[in-house]
Amino acid sequence: MSGGGAEKVVCVTGASGYIASWLVKFLLQRGYTVKATVRDPNDPRKMEHLLALDGAKERLHLFKADLLEEGSFDSLVDGCKGVFHTASPVINYSADPQTELIEPALKGTLNVLRSCAKVPSIKRVVITSSMAAVAFNGKPLAPDVLIDETWFSDAAFCEKSKLWYSLSKTLAEAAAWKFAKENAIDMVTINPGFVIGPLLQPTLNTSVEPILKLVNGAKTFSNATYRWADVRDVANAHILAFESPSASGRYCLVGRVMHCYEVVKNLHELFPDLNLPENFTLHAQRHRRAISHYIV
Repeated sequence: MSGGGAEKVVCVTGASGYIASWLVKFLLQRGYTVKATVRDPNDPRKMEHLLALDGAKERLHLFKADLLEEGSFDSLVDGCKGVFHTASPVINYSADPQTELIEPALKGTLNVLRSCAKVPSIKRVVITSSMAAVAFNGKPLAPDVLIDETWFSDAAFCEKSKLWYSLSKTLAEAAAWKFAKENAIDMVTINPGFVIGPLLQPTLNTSVEPILKLVNGAKTFSNATYRWADVRDVANAHILAFESPSASGRYCLVGRVMHCYEVVKNLHELFPDLNLPENFTLHAQRHRRAISHYIV
């Protein structure tokens, strides 16, 4: 799938995001021509770090696209061999989850796939999902429980537990698989845990923010265990999922499972002069029962 010329044209949605920025960087390094979609191509905060990438001047093309507008991606995916759909809101807490999380994730994914279904040149679509769409089904979690790609989060459980981000990713991935099957789209999903690592974009993203708070003197840390994944590994996994003919289905990406206490301990060992917290805090009551052991 990774030949020359037209074989190397791909589309990346939400290109200015955390994972997507690294994905664009690695695609350019591998010689791809990237058609990248963003919400506002006139916003320098969203564009400058992409335009500065090696190869961007020659092979990066930026376009405006709206997740909620059907047909918005038609012309962008036309002529592409692969599409990487990463665009989806990541918000921990929302006053209006239906508008801020669920609709963009669900409708946006289906709008991108509808555009892909019209283009016979597309060989494979890679969707950025999440462990949030895997692990939350009400099953007890313990050290001897193995979560794998056969697990699917339960939408009713997520809604009851007010896990709105998990609900948005669960509904979006379920709808994507249904649409892909009905329309014979070769699709692979990447399901990373809590993504951390270096930033390419100038703005702080949701998953790195808790680490920055610790560094900046937070008084407490969460009494929770996270599934951690390096953003560079996640970006490379997207490319491998596209380039490897044998790739199929879902891929859970977790480099290490660690309690926040271990994170604080590691930070202290690396940076002994930091004023790091010694005590943990519990999550809000509405979240505690659902994610007291594991969150992503």
